[in-house]
Amino acid sequence: MLEQQSLSQAQARVKALSVSLARDAVEVREAQRLRYRVFANEMGAQLKSATSGLDQDEFDPVCEHLIVRDTGSGEVVGTYRILPAERALQIGGFYSEQEFDFSRLTHIRARMVEIGRSCVHPDYRGGAVVALLWSGLADYLRRSGDDYLIGCASVSMSDGGHVAANLYRKLSNEVMSPVEWRVFPRSPLPLDRMGNDARIVVPPLIKGYLRVGAYICGEPNWDADFNCADFMMLLSIKTMNDQYARHFMNKS
Repeated sequence: MLEQQSLSQAQARVKALSVSLARDAVEVREAQRLRYRVFANEMGAQLKSATSGLDQDEFDPVCEHLIVRDTGSGEVVGTYRILPAERALQIGGFYSEQEFDFSRLTHIRARMVEIGRSCVHPDYRGGAVVALLWSGLADYLRRSGDDYLIGCASVSMSDGGHVAANLYRKLSNEVMSPVEWRVFPRSPLPLDRMGNDARIVVPPLIKGYLRVGAYICGEPNWDADFNCADFMMLLSIKTMNDQYARHFMNKS
């Protein structure tokens, strides 16, 4: 009986979630507040806006902000930031170009959309919020007509970088992008001095990218502010996993 009650409660929570683009500055601030909670309070990131209780930067005003809301409590519990190519031009480039040299992506950059600042409230990490965020992204891409999705997936460096190095070695043998889609880190990890025999566990965000058919585009970059290794991921919409393409991209 208790298991049935727990299942019913979980199902009720899923039904109470909705996904949409932020409609105004108030909703953007809700997303920024969640980002601050996760990145600063939970992960210990050194944010530029450390005294505001909001994670804000110069890219926010030109981005779209995808949010998942618990319609019961009214709280924003998940978010993704979306930066299409034409808006990136307004601010001098994509956010990830601060970390990676995009020279080899010049031939496709006009058809790229960058996603980032992904986070989920700690009480909602059972998978439903992430699924809604991906559904919202698919809907955005279906309407925009863009061909490529790019974004960084972060791995903590709290262990000195060994997990990140192990993961890179595994993924570079399995899902490395074609050479024409390679990027190059501006602060590369000293991979030759990192790594151990620990079991490799692919983080959920990277696993989500790979499940839909994304590649990693080269060695990770060390982000000192967030103390993490960032893996550049790239997904070609035309060649994404058929199962997910049917599920997300072909909805009416």
